Amino acid sequence: MLKILKRLSKKEWLIFLICSVLIFGQVFLELKIPDYMSEITVLVQTPGSELKDVLINGGYMLLSTFGTLVSAIIVGYFMAKISSGFSARIREKLFTKVSNLSVADTKNFSTSSLITRTTNDVTQVEMFIAMGIQLLIKAPITAVWAILKILNKSFEWTIVTSVAVVFMTTVVGIIIAIVTPRFKLVQSMIDKLNGITRESLTGIRVIRAFNAEKYQEKKFQNSSEELTKLQKFNQKAFSILYPLMFSTMHFVTLAIFLVGAHLISQSVLSNKLVLFGDMIVFSSYAMQVIMSFIMLAMIFMILPRAQVSAKRINEVLDTEDKIIEGKLTKGKEKGTVEFRNVSFKYPDSEEYLLKDISFKVNKGETIAFIGSTGSGKSTLINLIPRFYDVSSGEVLVNGVNVKEYKLDKLNNLISYVSQEAVIFSGTIKSNVKFGSSGRKITDQQLKESLKIAQARKFVESLDKKYDSVTAQSGSNLSGGQKQRLSIARAIAKNPEIIIFDDSFSALDYKTDLMLRQELNKSLSSVTSLIVAQRIGTIMHADKIVVLEKGLCVGMGTHQELMKSCDVYKEIALSQLSKEELKNA
Repeated sequence: MLKILKRLSKKEWLIFLICSVLIFGQVFLELKIPDYMSEITVLVQTPGSELKDVLINGGYMLLSTFGTLVSAIIVGYFMAKISSGFSARIREKLFTKVSNLSVADTKNFSTSSLITRTTNDVTQVEMFIAMGIQLLIKAPITAVWAILKILNKSFEWTIVTSVAVVFMTTVVGIIIAIVTPRFKLVQSMIDKLNGITRESLTGIRVIRAFNAEKYQEKKFQNSSEELTKLQKFNQKAFSILYPLMFSTMHFVTLAIFLVGAHLISQSVLSNKLVLFGDMIVFSSYAMQVIMSFIMLAMIFMILPRAQVSAKRINEVLDTEDKIIEGKLTKGKEKGTVEFRNVSFKYPDSEEYLLKDISFKVNKGETIAFIGSTGSGKSTLINLIPRFYDVSSGEVLVNGVNVKEYKLDKLNNLISYVSQEAVIFSGTIKSNVKFGSSGRKITDQQLKESLKIAQARKFVESLDKKYDSVTAQSGSNLSGGQKQRLSIARAIAKNPEIIIFDDSFSALDYKTDLMLRQELNKSLSSVTSLIVAQRIGTIMHADKIVVLEKGLCVGMGTHQELMKSCDVYKEIALSQLSKEELKNA
């Protein structure tokens, strides 16, 4: 918790200090009220006392109460302002951190967990700052100050109060020891519940197609009941505190008056009035001591969960980026990509997924990658934009190792069309212009990009054309439409290098052919890297790399590989007849 609170600004710490002084003054005024009450009690029972003196002490009581109220309002306002501002900054830091993490780093956290950490966990910390810190400052000050005021009043009354304090401390300690470990489980279960909800919403079509609604409902229900059961246990444990606290408070009051009645009956007449006044004051201070423990109980309801949440937030913020950017902004060449003896394995794996891969593609050339599922095609091209870093060897873009580039400069050189078309909520226009990298994309460039991607015709058939709304994940578009928009976005960026990660799979053969023809004609100076399963998509590439179990088992043109590479020939014959291949 202290670690995350260190992220507060100097101004916020200064406000904390001012609030602490105000809370100190608030406690002082609250503890002065019993003194004035004692004075009034004595004055009322003393013959010859003037009403003026009673009213003066009553006025002081009202002023003290008003001062306490004003102090509480000011403290509450500033603490709410600090907590809301702090939570907004932490959410922003979390979002920025997650956005900048490498693919390898984000795999340490599930998507649902990152959502929970950005929302629910931050809320827990915000609640602690808004309420918990006030109580954490006020409760000890009130308890210590009240105890010091009553220490010399009466040994018997002190014993009664001490027994109550020991009892409450023991009860609070036992409950906290039982409940605290379960708060971590609560946050983990919220992660799990969010995960199931997200999975059900994104897979709703498949769920309905397989009539699996009951299965998903049961899955959600089991997770929800598990969380509810744990939360109910925690709440039941804490619900014991308040009845015990208030019962103890009333018993202490009763005990003080019983002991006081006995002491007054045993004392001489001259001491009876003094003892009565002391009893009133002592009972008021004893109530303050009990109330401070009630405040501590409230803290222990908020603090343990906030501590768990703070730890989870820090886990994300303290994650060190494995992808460390360089300082270069420009390469030695233009539009070239080279792999030099590249091998790669995932951080949590012992086996290499790619082994000793070497090739070079020059400006304007097209290189394609083909192989069986799991051969490492997508992993290979993911090394170029540094989604992962190589385990050994070098990946060079424009003659410079990608590790030496500033990441934004490297990303400006490359357009990437992912295996799964990603469409953002917005419009057709905003999605295509999304890849501008700071460069202004004109409407003419937008239309030209859509034309090359074979998407202009379907876009112009929509009611609002380029301003037509796209839903989150492109749920209101077909798979082929999403792929074409993704390709248009990559083209509009006007890159030196463009990567297609199996980006033509949802297109029909005719559209696929027309798109490739437009790419060859309009982007002749752009270096293209294509991962594909279709022989027809890649057979006209300048160079084809054949992968098998992470190894390069063939490299060359289509005609060369048909003669020299059995793996390629087998893939080709599985898709096209000998006659079709001969005429290609």
